[in-house]
Amino acid sequence: MKKIGKYLFFALLWSGVAAYLLYAAGKVRHHRREQKVERIEVEIADSTSQLRLVSEAAVRRWIARSGVKTVGEPIESIDLDSIERTIAANGFVADVRVSVSYGGVLHARIEQRTPRMRLLLDGYNGYVTDQGYVFAAPRASSVYVPVVTGPYRPPFPPSYTGPLEECRREQLRRIDERIEALEREKYPLYRRELQNDENIRAVRRMRVRKGWFESSEAFAGRVRELRERKEQLRRKYRYEAQTIQAEIDKISARQEAERRQQKILEKRYEDFSKLITFVKWMESDDFRRSEVVQITARSTASGDLELELTPRSGNFTILFGPPDDAERKFDKLIRFYREGLSRAGWDRYKTIDLRFRGQIVCSER
Repeated sequence: MKKIGKYLFFALLWSGVAAYLLYAAGKVRHHRREQKVERIEVEIADSTSQLRLVSEAAVRRWIARSGVKTVGEPIESIDLDSIERTIAANGFVADVRVSVSYGGVLHARIEQRTPRMRLLLDGYNGYVTDQGYVFAAPRASSVYVPVVTGPYRPPFPPSYTGPLEECRREQLRRIDERIEALEREKYPLYRRELQNDENIRAVRRMRVRKGWFESSEAFAGRVRELRERKEQLRRKYRYEAQTIQAEIDKISARQEAERRQQKILEKRYEDFSKLITFVKWMESDDFRRSEVVQITARSTASGDLELELTPRSGNFTILFGPPDDAERKFDKLIRFYREGLSRAGWDRYKTIDLRFRGQIVCSER
């Protein structure tokens, strides 16, 4: 009897819990149907005086322009996923979470991306993160990061927003598709080539046989005719083979041009990655960060990336060259500051060239 009573007690207990949960769920559903959104709260999780890409007013505008109804609508009818997608569509938003409280407050919590540098180049006005994420500079943004200017053109389009690696893969994929399409253009030529080879073999097999009652003169005449015919056909098929090969070579040349473009594109992305690493290295030291006020990037005739630095000290330009071996070059510059400019004067030189190993080349004003 005690065991039966114990089972009965637990059965009633769990039945009560289940009933309460069903009741609570019904109350919540009823509340979500009846309770309306009272207001919108926007939280920018990492906004500081040094980093301000997203504003509360901008987020409210995005939600309003999306067409998703919010204030005054029942909680149950709010499309939170659409609101999150609308906010996340802006490249400088790293993460967004939208929820509605029991009391009817729609809360949007936003995390910004952290830029490493800003590109102010011809047609480009955007930020780049350490991870290689590119996005357009929002209006009225306030981010204190190094600015890269000059005639340099990055390997991605000015309008691109997203990870650089995805852009690189997509561009290389398109080149691969063009190479494959060109290869398919060769297929009819290959078939013509095979047919032409078969025709040449058929010419080699051509023979004449002397008839039983045919005279030697008639047979010799037929042999001459066959030789002339075979020579005509050989010339025709040799010309056809040359024509086919010339067309194949033209397509192959276009394929090689695409492969060269692939290599150039890979090199341009490699250089841009080095630029990100260089800026990150510059920002890791207080002296370098305060001394360099502007970075000018340009491409050489060979396509290599070279940098020019505008320092805070003195009235000269530092020809830094490629962003490789940066630490050695900067150590050399600091020694020149201490041992050279302190004696010669800070306004004597127009340029200080660090591109050569073992020496610094200066041009006077």
